[in-house]
Amino acid sequence: MPSAADLIFIALLGTLVFTPLSVRLMGDAGIGWHIRAGQQILATHAVPHVDPFSSTMAGKPWFAWEWLYDVVVGQLEASWGLNGVAWFTGLVIAAVFAGVFRLLVARGTNLLIALLLTLLAMSASTIHFLARPHVVTWLFTLTFFLILDSTEWASRGREGIGNRWLWSLPVLMLVWVNVHGGFLLGFVLLGSFWLGSLWTWLTRKESRIEESLEKIASGKRALQLFWIGLLSAASTLANPYGWKLHAHIFSYLTDRFLMDHIEEFRSPDFHALAPKCFLVLLLISVAIVIERGRALRLSGVLLTLFAVYAGLQSARNIPVSAILLVLIVAPLSPRLRFLGFFDGMGSVESPMRGHLWPILMTLFTLAIAANGGRAGSSQWMDTHFDPGRMPVGAVTFLGTRESHGPILSPDYWGGYLIYRLYPDARVVVDDRHDLYGSDFLKSYLNMVHVEQGWDEFLTQHDPAYVLLPRHSALANIIAKTTGWKSIYADEVSIVFSRAASPEIKGPERPSRSGPK
Repeated sequence: MPSAADLIFIALLGTLVFTPLSVRLMGDAGIGWHIRAGQQILATHAVPHVDPFSSTMAGKPWFAWEWLYDVVVGQLEASWGLNGVAWFTGLVIAAVFAGVFRLLVARGTNLLIALLLTLLAMSASTIHFLARPHVVTWLFTLTFFLILDSTEWASRGREGIGNRWLWSLPVLMLVWVNVHGGFLLGFVLLGSFWLGSLWTWLTRKESRIEESLEKIASGKRALQLFWIGLLSAASTLANPYGWKLHAHIFSYLTDRFLMDHIEEFRSPDFHALAPKCFLVLLLISVAIVIERGRALRLSGVLLTLFAVYAGLQSARNIPVSAILLVLIVAPLSPRLRFLGFFDGMGSVESPMRGHLWPILMTLFTLAIAANGGRAGSSQWMDTHFDPGRMPVGAVTFLGTRESHGPILSPDYWGGYLIYRLYPDARVVVDDRHDLYGSDFLKSYLNMVHVEQGWDEFLTQHDPAYVLLPRHSALANIIAKTTGWKSIYADEVSIVFSRAASPEIKGPERPSRSGPK
């Protein structure tokens, strides 16, 4: 029989790949350049050091720091199309939240409370249920926490895992650093647990036998975590760019203009559903900490403070913050008599370790994806970019043009253009903001907001085509600007070219059955 954690995995994976949510996973066009970058790496057997996709940054240094993820999704797309990418993304997300639930039950959390808090964290994380490498960071965060927390429990004489598992962290870090810049979270976790062990070693007295033994164990653990932290730091240098990657990430994250103007780095909008779920989870966490906070270890206190700050500081941090909050505070939740039945169910849940059904579900969904999304005569998977959000019809039209000069579109569409038109055409800008830099983006945003001197960006970068949202302010201005002419329009987007180009009359609306 499948356990409750198995059922969560099966339900979540099935929902993400067999329903319209698979299309929502493609809601961020950035997956487009990730796929093409990965396929270029596979073709050339080399990680790029200069930009291949942009007309404005061509030949300039580019840090493809997520290259390992790019290779995975590039191969999946080449083999099974976007269904393969959706399958991989759904698999990772399902593994994360099934793992969160299982760890909560193993820590003694009432099964019903564990389920409700896991669902709340999942709902908050839907803000970034997207096919991007950050979902792999969720999995690494959970794995790091599991190893560090379980070894700390074992050092206190409770059920856990042996300290030898700590030495797997530098190996995991070696992979993490080549998958996503979120590897820095690994050091937040390591540092928090190291400080917790150090604090215990400093505060325990040797006059009592129990405290003396705890002091010795904490001292050994603090020393061990120190060396593991050094090894993990050294392993992060094993990337295609060496120490320059660290300098680049530091420069990127400390650029105030970028942090203030990139939407996902800004504070969450609590009018939206996912941030509201995070806010509810935050209030529940505060209530539990007030009631049972004395049971928190220092590592838990530090990680709780980090999770609260990170989630309120940046919308992109909400999933990691929600996961950490649930992992820390759920085991502290009070025992309620009327939920005693679910305590018994939890004791039945914990020993279930076979996980046959999740394995079968993984293989089943993989087979469907590999078969073009079909099972017999039925279409079970149909992952594509939503033509209501992406300029599907306009890009199809541009693909028929003989001239493939630079194309200017909003940065949030750039990745889709790269996916559809590379290598025949280059984009002026896309969402790799660390590549373009703040000076470039200041000029770009000045144009997008139609502020004074907005046309200087167009003059400087001289695009052959301008692709914009149909009813945007910039589209309305360009339509009235001498030298530009509309050559395609549908409900989502409009394409302009230089007025010297002949007028094209063609399909005005993209079809859902068209290119994906």
